[in-house]
Amino acid sequence: MTRALCCAAMLASAHAFAEVGAEPSTIVSDEHEFFVAEDGSVAEDDATVLRANTSAGIDEIAQRYVWYDKSVSKVEIVEAYSVDANGVRHDVSPDQIRDIQEPRSAGAPSFSDAKLRVVIFPAVGVGSTVHLRFRKSQATPVIAGQFNYYVEPNQRPVLDQRLVFDLPADKPLYADARGYIAQPPVTANGRTRYVFGYRREKFERIESGAVGYAQYGDRLMVSTFADYASFAASYRDPAADSSARDPAVIALARSLTQNDTDPRAKAQTLYDWVRRNIRYVAMFIGQSPAVPHRVTEVLANRYGDCKDHVALFGALLDAVGIRNQPALIGLGSVYSLPTVPGYGAGAINHVITYMPELNVYADSTASSVEFGYLPLADMDRPALLTDDGTMSRTPPTQPLSREARLEIDVAPSGISNGISNFAYWVKDGGYSAEIERINLRLATAQRRDQIATDRLRYTNLRGAGALTTSDVDATSGPFETTLRGTLDDVIWPTGTTALPALTSLSGGIATQTRYWLAERTRTQPYLCVGGAYREVSQISLPKTMRVTEVPDDLDASNAYFNYRSRYLFDPSTNVIQVTRTLNAKFNKQVCAPEDYQATLPLLKQIERDTQAQIIVKAASQ
Repeated sequence: MTRALCCAAMLASAHAFAEVGAEPSTIVSDEHEFFVAEDGSVAEDDATVLRANTSAGIDEIAQRYVWYDKSVSKVEIVEAYSVDANGVRHDVSPDQIRDIQEPRSAGAPSFSDAKLRVVIFPAVGVGSTVHLRFRKSQATPVIAGQFNYYVEPNQRPVLDQRLVFDLPADKPLYADARGYIAQPPVTANGRTRYVFGYRREKFERIESGAVGYAQYGDRLMVSTFADYASFAASYRDPAADSSARDPAVIALARSLTQNDTDPRAKAQTLYDWVRRNIRYVAMFIGQSPAVPHRVTEVLANRYGDCKDHVALFGALLDAVGIRNQPALIGLGSVYSLPTVPGYGAGAINHVITYMPELNVYADSTASSVEFGYLPLADMDRPALLTDDGTMSRTPPTQPLSREARLEIDVAPSGISNGISNFAYWVKDGGYSAEIERINLRLATAQRRDQIATDRLRYTNLRGAGALTTSDVDATSGPFETTLRGTLDDVIWPTGTTALPALTSLSGGIATQTRYWLAERTRTQPYLCVGGAYREVSQISLPKTMRVTEVPDDLDASNAYFNYRSRYLFDPSTNVIQVTRTLNAKFNKQVCAPEDYQATLPLLKQIERDTQAQIIVKAASQ
């Protein structure tokens, strides 16, 4: 290698080494100024500079997206250019600015006004900065006469961020700020300016299974609403819709429920119809005016966002005399709301239905969730009841159960040809049953074969099997799956075999324990979901093999877990039976780091037990 090539290689190596551990990109400066009119309409002026620190950072900053609703908003790109590492400026040309359809609108015509303006920056490399300034005006406010805004950092270093809110002086702005520093408001000429600054150069890694960063980290919510009761009214009053009493709506509700004998059965029938027949368009509430489409339009179109789902489901319930009301929640991994109300990713962004006489929350946008249950993203969080204007809370827990039976039969021929028969039966109960049922109802024959193969592969087994199920068209109750087939090389004909003491394939106690143990230690609140598991396996061996070692039984429990395993070997039949039960009860959806540390020793015991092995040798040895 020549000296020049050697030096070039060393420089390339040094550059690669410099990227290790560096944050891909940095927010160098970021200023947002909002000018709010008396009627709540907003003019926004944004100027942002981002820098690519690594190769990965190039992808993060080379394209910028500005969301807007073209029916009520306008976006003007004032200035857009990049500056490369050598200080050379590269302007964005007109053909590098384009509009695309917001992907979440899913092609639904009623939501076709949701757009993304894409700015594609040229000549972006490591060390480049991109500069974007745009103005966005929204003539129709999300809530008439009101304003709110939510922001949280996106986990990249922020050297300087400034948020300015300019409002009429008679329209006070309330704030819940964590990490964002407020300057004293300044009032002049009938208007008041509120300024918040933010800077953070390092963010801790988000731990596996941790709740959303906004639950415990920095975020800012500003709002002209003084309390949640007035915010509830701002949703309730514009949502009033005379078409909800349309004869077609009433006739549909009554025809669907004509064979139901009680209110709960009627509510379930209507819920199942809506979740199976009204396609969900996942546009978060608060991005555009927070008013649902007319119920008759939603029924005719057969699609809608969360507001539309609640409006139609509510109208159907009203038609059969079941009282209900919208419940505004924060969907996702944040389990609390800011102290001041408003829409946003870490604030209120979704609406579901509450039926007080049944004491049931329902989210018909979740097509794979059975009536009486909620998706995990809706559980254990504040719910603002819009009719009452009061704060409630969705259930912290809901039933989950899983029973499994595994039978492996190693016939004498299986020793010589390496093939053993197996049968695996699982019954899912509680909220997971409908998820599994719909997953398999929608699966093609090829997809079913892949699911069967994956369940073996994820358990470190090789083989083939055919999957059968109970009725996939049911809408409630437990769901059963059976997998039958053959396994390769369960027992080796010579030497010693360390046979895994399995009681289930993937998805059982062993899988769940690995999930709970995803982190060595925890410093952040994390999701903890309980359930009841019972697993039994039976492994039949030929007389040509002998069992020399069976694991010890285990009983382990603490405040959250109750675990038991039993190992039984019958030498007269050469049959091994393994039984494991696990009951996990947290009585909440979010656990603290100290909960994890207290539970860690027991979880490690359970993990070791689920990885236990049965030692088998040829009888001749």
